[in-house]
Amino acid sequence: MEMKMKSVVKLGVVGAASAFLLAACGNSSKESTSKYINWQESAGLNTLDASKLTDSESMVMVGNSNEGLLLNGPNNTIKPGVAESYKVSKDGKTYTFNLRHSKWSNGKPVTAKDFVYGWQRTVNPKTASQYSYLLDHVKNATEISAGKAPVSSLGVKAEGDYKLVVTLNRPQSYFKYIVAMAACYPQDKATVEKYGSAYATNSKAMLYNGPFKVEGWNGTNDTWTLVKNKDYYNASKVKVAGIKFSVQKDANTALNQYETGQLDETTLVGQQQVGKYKSSSELHNVKQASTFYLEMNEKADSYFKNANIRKALSLVIDRDQFTKDTLGDGSTSAQGLVSPGMSQYKGVDFTKAAGTKTGVSYNVSEAKKLWAKGLKEVGKKSINFTLLADDTPQGKSTTEYLQTAFANLPGLKVSSLNVPYKTRLSRSQNGQFDMVVSGWYADFPDPISFMSLLTSDGSYNNGKWSNAKYDELVKNAEGSDSNNVAKRWDDLVNAEKILMNDQGVIPLYHKVQPNVIKPRVSGVQFFPTGLSTDFRDATISKK
Repeated sequence: MEMKMKSVVKLGVVGAASAFLLAACGNSSKESTSKYINWQESAGLNTLDASKLTDSESMVMVGNSNEGLLLNGPNNTIKPGVAESYKVSKDGKTYTFNLRHSKWSNGKPVTAKDFVYGWQRTVNPKTASQYSYLLDHVKNATEISAGKAPVSSLGVKAEGDYKLVVTLNRPQSYFKYIVAMAACYPQDKATVEKYGSAYATNSKAMLYNGPFKVEGWNGTNDTWTLVKNKDYYNASKVKVAGIKFSVQKDANTALNQYETGQLDETTLVGQQQVGKYKSSSELHNVKQASTFYLEMNEKADSYFKNANIRKALSLVIDRDQFTKDTLGDGSTSAQGLVSPGMSQYKGVDFTKAAGTKTGVSYNVSEAKKLWAKGLKEVGKKSINFTLLADDTPQGKSTTEYLQTAFANLPGLKVSSLNVPYKTRLSRSQNGQFDMVVSGWYADFPDPISFMSLLTSDGSYNNGKWSNAKYDELVKNAEGSDSNNVAKRWDDLVNAEKILMNDQGVIPLYHKVQPNVIKPRVSGVQFFPTGLSTDFRDATISKK
């Protein structure tokens, strides 16, 4: 998932969830008496379309207002959602889901046909979903997305109203995690057709089948609310009236709102804010399966096709200094593209098995040598480019640090452009950048969630780096070696090494998000993959 961000809780492995518990207040800040939880967001809401969302804010809203067949659980587990149960055939290619009786927010039953339609809409090339690739193991999905087969041929069918049968073209060990994601949520065909191009562009142009409904979002405003959905099948277990969201990009203003009781939660930014709460029970540090990295536009700027130039740019970045002195929020220096803790084989973490110092080292003298060599190879004496990033406090501090680091390379002039999240995302996807700070949070606990990003035809490969051997290894991991644990592991390890040795991207850091939460609020769950923040079990203590 693109750019999703958010006690002192330590998670031993990626896949654990933390549900923060009511604790005594560690400082003198005020608390609200509202029946709603007041939650800060650092970026605006982009869409409520389960097929089209790409950002974390949208995923959190859609994931709390809608529900798929299965749900995220703690420690990489999956629990029942709309599907009360499911079974898998011996060959691993047929999944049969038995659906509970549930309703949309207008009282209409949610049926297996709604899942069929939702899945078909996600893979339909007319939808232009960037998440359609998640369904590439479903029979005919790839052909449909390429416009070479009718949408109706997708390997998903309704057997009556409450049984859904999915046929895969090959086994997929992590398919249970895929069906818990937004791309596989049910969608009501009548609602989609009623609103047409306006569907899910505001909170009224939607139906909801989850624990909450979104209200008050007109498509551009920076405040909205998740309100309890009385038609949710498990509504009796939802204990809060709702969650009010407000966008506040300035970290100091947000913290002031938190300390004066206007907010129940805010994200801390930088050493000063984190240090202020380091001994407080209100501080929650959640490690996420995430990596922030630089993409270089090889299509727009041919000099980025030169490996020596890419490597030189990486070598002037002191990641330890950056994470400690600039971010100061507990985030760690990047060890590669894949975040630590994603997967283990024979007791060895993937990041350690695939780790290469080449792609994440700091060596200014070597950088200057490679830079000079690269300039000569591309026939240039100097290079000017613009670094694109979000206009958040973290985005601004990142560009400032990188500009200073890049100043070590003679003949290089870097200007920065910090823009709103939506603008940065749009420009990235449309190739309207030279270099961009990108972020990825794993959608499910498997290295392929990262590795599939950078195949030559990957929809999130904004820089257009390409390597045939890398493509082959990722393809084998998803195809011929998918049922062979050892071979699949080797495929992905070797692919990561190729990416780092060629410096296809420049990894910066693995995100840890510190936030403070008022003691009156408890039960919110944080997951390092998939839906990052789940409010369905949240509670507010009574004074």
